[in-house]
Amino acid sequence: MNKYTFLQIFVLLLFSVTFMTSCQTDNSKKTKVYSSIQYAKGFSIVRNGDVSTLTIYSPYQNAKTVARFDFSVKKSEKTIQTPIKRIVVTSTTHVPMLELLGEENSIIGFPSTGFVSSNKTRKRIDSGFIKEIGIKGSLNTEILLDLKPEAIVSYAVNSPEKSLNVLKRAGIPIIYNGDWLEESPLGKAEWIKFFGLLFAKEKQADSIFTAIEKDYLEAISLAKSANLNPSIVSGAIMSGEIWNLPAGESYVAQFLKDANTNYLWQNTTGKGSLQLSFERVFEKAKAAKFWIAPGYFSSKNQMVSSNKLYAEFDAFKNDNIYTPTTKSGPTGGVLYYELATIRPDLVLKDLIKITHPELLPDYELTFFEKLK
Repeated sequence: MNKYTFLQIFVLLLFSVTFMTSCQTDNSKKTKVYSSIQYAKGFSIVRNGDVSTLTIYSPYQNAKTVARFDFSVKKSEKTIQTPIKRIVVTSTTHVPMLELLGEENSIIGFPSTGFVSSNKTRKRIDSGFIKEIGIKGSLNTEILLDLKPEAIVSYAVNSPEKSLNVLKRAGIPIIYNGDWLEESPLGKAEWIKFFGLLFAKEKQADSIFTAIEKDYLEAISLAKSANLNPSIVSGAIMSGEIWNLPAGESYVAQFLKDANTNYLWQNTTGKGSLQLSFERVFEKAKAAKFWIAPGYFSSKNQMVSSNKLYAEFDAFKNDNIYTPTTKSGPTGGVLYYELATIRPDLVLKDLIKITHPELLPDYELTFFEKLK
């Protein structure tokens, strides 16, 4: 997925197509064991004997159908065999999850490979082991057919991607990943269990997520010990005269809440973005102590060139603007858009370091940098 749009976008999705599902009846004599999905709302995994059924509840935004896929380590015409050995993934958020599972060598194709920032996977791209398959929304189906993947993990924003229909007709499972639709940082990270199923590494995926969860919850507890909760403004004007910033129920606002800060729009409703006038934001946030994630801007000069009134904010005057868009890989892929989904604990620690530096005196920022 092209993540070179801002983090709120960040994000990726799933599909409304059901592929090779097998029906399980209430009369089954086998005991069903439900996997432990604690935070993610977009998928579930149900085990029934040798078969695990993956259900994707939101293949894309406002989807009215679900997608189900059956998996088994045993070869069957009715199931997808695991572990998958040759896979195509289409979002940069998929890459670190596969790397954590030790499955980066299974990736054989990726769109817009320049957006991948991981050194490990970049080496495989540069060595020709991972083929460029075009751009999202217009994938090269001829290359994909030649690659003969055992599965393609994709995403869709508002509807299934038409360019993948030919692959589906060729019998290649198209599995849609919806980590970007999750409403909480830990919900996004829990999608590593989705990949754990595909590679028959469920226990390893559970263990990785448990460690991340523990680190995240410990960071929340640490942030609560701070004596102050500094005021925060976020976003910027990205087009026209409209300032886009996270709504109060968004996962970005959740990060700021968990970091024990006073995000000035934390009490608003909505899980996406708010669209406000510059005047409304200026009136409320002129004196905000920190400005976190000012859109795509990569320097203060760039900001004032766009709008000289940005310089009137206290956070601008006091050099308290921090962005995740300036740390990138050798070909320009932004680290945040790739790694933050699976490492919310590091995002939260960054925010704590920025806003409560006394709590993490020896910690170095992973994603964010001070805007200069």
